[in-house]
Amino acid sequence: MAMTPEGKVKKAIRMRLAAAKAYYAMPMGTGYGNAGVPDFLCCVNGHFLAIEAKAGAGKTTALQDRNIAEIHAAGGRAIVVNEDNLQALELLLRHLDRKSTRLNSSHVALSRMPSSA
Repeated sequence: MAMTPEGKVKKAIRMRLAAAKAYYAMPMGTGYGNAGVPDFLCCVNGHFLAIEAKAGAGKTTALQDRNIAEIHAAGGRAIVVNEDNLQALELLLRHLDRKSTRLNSSHVALSRMPSSA
């Protein structure tokens, strides 16, 4: 089956995230989930990054714009990536990789807590 133009952009994003050793998840939009959530939710060196993938001149919807604005307001980063600005994503990933993350004892303690069943 042929890949869609947006599918090609998503594949290119996944490759760059993997190269940056970033954690990412791609939430599926369903009737029970949050609509307008970006395609990729990522953690890069302790920094939250959301990525909305578009192909060509694809535009974000009003709901996607609202989610991106809420992510910015919460102190995260959110960007829209298409095949023309993949290099900007690479630069951002390198920038986040170089930024040091301050870990305090509460972060370490929380990460070692056993999960509850």
